[in-house]
Amino acid sequence: MTSEPPSPFQGAPDAAARHAELAAARALGEALRLAVDWLRAEGSETPALDAQTLLAHVTGATRARLLAYPERALSPEQAEEYASLVARRAAREPVAYLTGQREFMGLTFRTDRRALIPRPETELLVEAALREIRRRLDNPARPAPIAADIGTGGGAIAISLAVLEPRLPRVYAVDISPDALALAAENAAALGVARRVIPLEGDLLAPLPEPVDIILANLPYIAPADAHVAPSVHGYEPHLALYSPERGLAHIRRLLEQAPAKLRPGGSLFLEFGYDQRAAVEELARRAFPTAAQRVGADYAGWDRYIEIHLAPGA
Repeated sequence: MTSEPPSPFQGAPDAAARHAELAAARALGEALRLAVDWLRAEGSETPALDAQTLLAHVTGATRARLLAYPERALSPEQAEEYASLVARRAAREPVAYLTGQREFMGLTFRTDRRALIPRPETELLVEAALREIRRRLDNPARPAPIAADIGTGGGAIAISLAVLEPRLPRVYAVDISPDALALAAENAAALGVARRVIPLEGDLLAPLPEPVDIILANLPYIAPADAHVAPSVHGYEPHLALYSPERGLAHIRRLLEQAPAKLRPGGSLFLEFGYDQRAAVEELARRAFPTAAQRVGADYAGWDRYIEIHLAPGA
C-alpha cells in the first residue's frame, strides 16, 4: 500500500491508432513490440514486463515461451483482447486487475477492484507472524494460537497463514467492506482453507467473538492529502482501504486502543505502516501496551514498514 512519486503515465492522443495497429498484429513478437512501444510512450516504468504479462494472460503461454517463439501466430480474437488490455494498462489500470490474479507468499490470489492488490512488502509482515506462530505451535505446553487479520481485503494475509501453517485451528478475517469479504471468501475456497478462515464483517476488532493470540493488520495508512500516491493506485484501488485521517494514523490508533481488550496475555501484534510513520506508531503502541516489547522491520527498499508488539505472558 505504498505511496510513490507521480508517474508521467499519460493518455496518448493516438491511442485509437495504436489500438487498431496492435489488434491487427498476427505474431507474438510483433504484438509484444507494439505493446512495449505503446506503454513506453505512456511513461510506464515496466513496459516490457507489463506487455509480456498481459500477452501471457491472453495466450496461456509462459513469458519465456513468448520470447522464445516470437513467430508464433496470434489469432484475431487474441490480438483484439490483447489490444484492449494494453489500452487499459496505458490508462494506468493495474496489471493485477487486468489479469485478475496476483501471487502472494507463493500462492495465487484472485484480484479485482473489490480489494487492494497484495504487495510484496506485506509478505514480510506475514513471515514475521509465521515465525511467532510456529514458535508457539512448537511448544507442546501451549495451546494452538488463534489469529486475526484485521482489514483483510481479499484475504491474502489470513489465507496465507492458514495455508502455510495447517496447524492453526482458525484465522479470523475481518473487514468493514462486504465486497472485500466476498472476494476473501472466494480466495479461501479456491485455496482450500474456507473452513479455517472465518470472515467477519465490521469495524476493526469489534467483530471478534473471542480474544486472540495473534493480530495482524495492514490497515489504511495513507494521509488523504498525500500527493505522492501513484495514479494507478489512487485511480483504481478502493479508497476505503487506502486512506486514513490524522495523517494516515487514525485506523492504527483506533486498533491499538481496542487491542488490550481483544489480545490474550502473551499475545502479539504485527502492524504494517507508512514509510514515515515509525515514530508515531511506536508511541501509539507504547500508550496501548506500556510494558510490551517492540521490534520494527524494514521492507525490501530499506524503509521501516511494520512493527511487532509482543506482550509478556502475564500482560
